[in-house]
Amino acid sequence: MPFVARGEGPLLLFVHGSLCDYRYWQPQLAGLSKQYRCVSVSLSHYWPAADAVHDRPFSWSRHADEIAEFIDAFGAGPAHVIGHSRGGSVSFEFARRHPERVRTLTLADPGGPVQLPGQAHVQLPETVNTLRARAVQLIDSGEVDAGLELFVDSVSQPGFWARSTRAFRKMATDNAHTLGPQFRDPLPVYTREKAAEIACPVLLIDGELSPLVFHRTVEALDEWLGDARRATVMGASHGMNLALPAAFNAIVDRFVRERG
Repeated sequence: MPFVARGEGPLLLFVHGSLCDYRYWQPQLAGLSKQYRCVSVSLSHYWPAADAVHDRPFSWSRHADEIAEFIDAFGAGPAHVIGHSRGGSVSFEFARRHPERVRTLTLADPGGPVQLPGQAHVQLPETVNTLRARAVQLIDSGEVDAGLELFVDSVSQPGFWARSTRAFRKMATDNAHTLGPQFRDPLPVYTREKAAEIACPVLLIDGELSPLVFHRTVEALDEWLGDARRATVMGASHGMNLALPAAFNAIVDRFVRERG
C-alpha cells in the first residue's frame, strides 16, 4: 500500500475513510511525529495507486487484512491503529482478526451499522439508500462535484463541502470512483459479541456536531467494549481531525501515552 511516514518512536498507523487516502491525516503526521513514528496508508483502490488493483474486488474485508499485511511488511508492529469513519470499521475488523498486531485501537466516528441485542436485522433507512444512489448517479454522469457535495454533507453537516479546503476537495475528487463500489460492499454490523473479541484498549472519539448515527455507534461500543475510553472533540463535526487537529491530536496522544 502507498504510505507516508514521519517521526520516530512507537508506531501510529492511520487508516482513512470514504473518499480519502493517506493525505487525510496530514495534520496528525505534522502534530504527532515529534513523539511517534506516524504512518498514514492509502487502502487499495484509493489514490494514488487505484489502477494497480483494478482486477481486485473492492472489499472492506480485504482492507482489514491489508492493514495486518502492511504492519508485518513495515516491521515496526504491533501498532497503535487510528481509524476514521469507514476506516474505523475496517480497523475494528482488523483488530478482531489480528489482535497480535495491535497495541491500542482508536475509532473516530466509526462507520457501519449497529445491531442492538434482540434486533433481528439491521437495514439502512430508505432515505439513506436513495441519497447514496443519487450521489453515485451524479458522479457517474460527470457531475462529480455535485455528487460529492451530496454525500459529504450527509455524513458531516450541510455546507461542509462548500467550506472544505481545496486540498480536501481535490482528495475526494481523486477518490470519487470508490463511492459506487463502497456502497455495493456494505460495512459489517457491530454487535456485542464482536466487541467482546477486541482485546486491546480502545479510544472512541466523536465530534460534538457529528450526525446522530455516529454518536449512537460510539455509545453502543462504549457500553460493549471491555476496555474503552470515550472523548468528544467539542465544536467539531465528522471531520474533527481536520477541523480541530490540535484537540484531536491531544486526545490521541494522551490515550497512547496512558494505555500504550
